[in-house]
Amino acid sequence: MAPHATGGIMSLSDFIEANLPELVDEWAEYARTISLKDSHLTDTQLRNSARDILIRIAAHMRQPQTAEQQQAKSRGNEHDPASGFDRVAHEHADDRLAQGYGINEVVAEYRALRASVLRQWQQRSPDAAAASEEMVRFNEAIDHMLAESVRHYAQRTERIRDLFAGVLAHDLRSPLGAILNSAQVVLHDDGLSSSSVKAVAIAQRSAVRMKHMIDDLLVFTRTRLGDMLPVDFTPQDIGRICNDAADEVRASYPDACIKVCVTGELAGRWDGTRIGQLLVNLLVNAVQHGSGNISVDALGHGEQLTLIVSNEGAPIPATALPTLFDPLTRASRSARRSGPPSSMGLGLYICRCIARAHNGTIEAESAEGGTSFTVQIPRFPSTER
Repeated sequence: MAPHATGGIMSLSDFIEANLPELVDEWAEYARTISLKDSHLTDTQLRNSARDILIRIAAHMRQPQTAEQQQAKSRGNEHDPASGFDRVAHEHADDRLAQGYGINEVVAEYRALRASVLRQWQQRSPDAAAASEEMVRFNEAIDHMLAESVRHYAQRTERIRDLFAGVLAHDLRSPLGAILNSAQVVLHDDGLSSSSVKAVAIAQRSAVRMKHMIDDLLVFTRTRLGDMLPVDFTPQDIGRICNDAADEVRASYPDACIKVCVTGELAGRWDGTRIGQLLVNLLVNAVQHGSGNISVDALGHGEQLTLIVSNEGAPIPATALPTLFDPLTRASRSARRSGPPSSMGLGLYICRCIARAHNGTIEAESAEGGTSFTVQIPRFPSTER
């Protein structure tokens, strides 16, 4: 292929291909300086990675580009996972992640590659500085590939963390179950002193809170990994579920004043365990962030069920409402009951997952008088999701 020229100057894409060995050598030398001591990447692997990136960049620069495409690229909106260009970026990110490289090292490699190419091009082509369009295209290509590598690296890292959290939460259930069962057995020992009974009861309540955290973490990781929240719809009575949830929270928070009011059609087909989990999460949230009475209202009307959990106390800041159901977020509230937290900032996120799994919705309203969460679900949700 004849060299492409711009005003008699060798194009940057042709320069890259004509000087590929030297460019790769300089980049590989730098890559070795930031390579981890326990990395198993060989010199050949380091060189091949740079070679693949530069070849794809040179080919990308030769492709026609419209003004609209350039604008989309500048805003990070041009993604083509099937293209060889993006594939090389993804492979580079995978290789570095597998070898334990941090995101800073990945970015540093691209920065060094950019500097090396531009420096050598200007040194060997004295008039190259005038070819600004060539440099713009090269910088665009580098930025695009860097963005793809960083994005893919971040996605893989998040998935690995989610998998680890899911496995950890799953494996913790067995020893925690043993603790709960053992505490129950010990509490039936008539020979225990009053102080021992109190200590075991405290340990049991703490283990129950741990179980709630683990259950929330399992739901969080499953939904993050793309799995639908598993639900099993069976005939249920919402009155019983509401009262059981209130009793469970009262056991952990004896000072909480919780009132349950149920009216209308109370029968339906739901996942009783999940609905109970939803109500417990909302009640615990009300206890921890409220400062007065708490109410649970259930109204069955026609084919619809409405659940409302309300509490008195300071309102949720308006700025926090849009992200209230996002995972790992906590709304700052001025009033808070004393006592240990029973969640990791996942409670409201889990409530949203449960409502959606029942083909329903959940919304929050907060004002000076207090806060209320309203859940709307069908009395007989469709099993098709």
